Amino acid sequence: MTRHSKNCTASSVYSYNEKKKDAKASGYGSLKLRYGKDGVKDFDCCSLSLHPCRNPVVTPDGHLFDKEAILEYIISKKNEIRRKIKEYEKQCKKEQYSSNSQSELEEIGEAENRSRVEKFLQTEMAVSSASQGPGTSSGSGGSSVSNMVAGRDKKLPSFWIPSLTPGNKESKLQKPEKTIYCPISGKPLRAKDLIDVKFTLAVDPDEKGSLDGKRERYKCPVTGDILRNNVPCVVLRPTGDVVTKECAETLIKKDMIHPLTGVKLNDKDIIPLQRGGTGFASANDQLMSKKARPVLQV
Repeated sequence: MTRHSKNCTASSVYSYNEKKKDAKASGYGSLKLRYGKDGVKDFDCCSLSLHPCRNPVVTPDGHLFDKEAILEYIISKKNEIRRKIKEYEKQCKKEQYSSNSQSELEEIGEAENRSRVEKFLQTEMAVSSASQGPGTSSGSGGSSVSNMVAGRDKKLPSFWIPSLTPGNKESKLQKPEKTIYCPISGKPLRAKDLIDVKFTLAVDPDEKGSLDGKRERYKCPVTGDILRNNVPCVVLRPTGDVVTKECAETLIKKDMIHPLTGVKLNDKDIIPLQRGGTGFASANDQLMSKKARPVLQV
């Protein structure tokens, strides 16, 4: 008998670990995998480009973006809304034009319905007289009401031949909304609501090189603590400085005064910065990937 329970082969019980191992090897059952460190966005990276921000801005909800990326997103959404509005106005003009000639079409339709009813009555009278007369046969050609004689079988609708498929009604466009929503939170977003963010470098500003490869890039300007994913941070709206949440709770909220400029603050001026994740369950809600596969049912 082996020492570890996960590798135990003498047990008479089909353990949970053995079940998971067999399911993974068999190709059946859903697979769940927790994201690694490389799959979690850093707190100072843009939520769209996933790279360290060169000109960081933050939304009132605390989502960090690169200014170039978020402005490009807003402009593309405005162009899309403008295109949808043009299509909707074109549809409205088309409906207005069709409503002007609707009365004429109704008169033509009523005339066609009357002629169709008269033709049906004549056919019914011919069928009834033929069935009552002597020496009539049931297979007479011109007076039959069957859809399969006199070439009418060629005019039946078909779901397989494209030219004979029943026509669908043209779908109507709904009036598009003019509001642009945040790509992360889904709340309304305006360019003037974006707040410039100022990070304090933790390295020598004269040192050359990219910030992508550095783990300790920024620090709190008040306490000097290094900012990481596992350190909650807040943004001070008047100046855009990023400080730790502990500093805001212990120092700033005590007097509600900016520690660097001395400006009076209120609760709306302290914006919690949304973090990218740490690998712990309490940091974020979506840190696990799930892949659905076929399931064996006994």
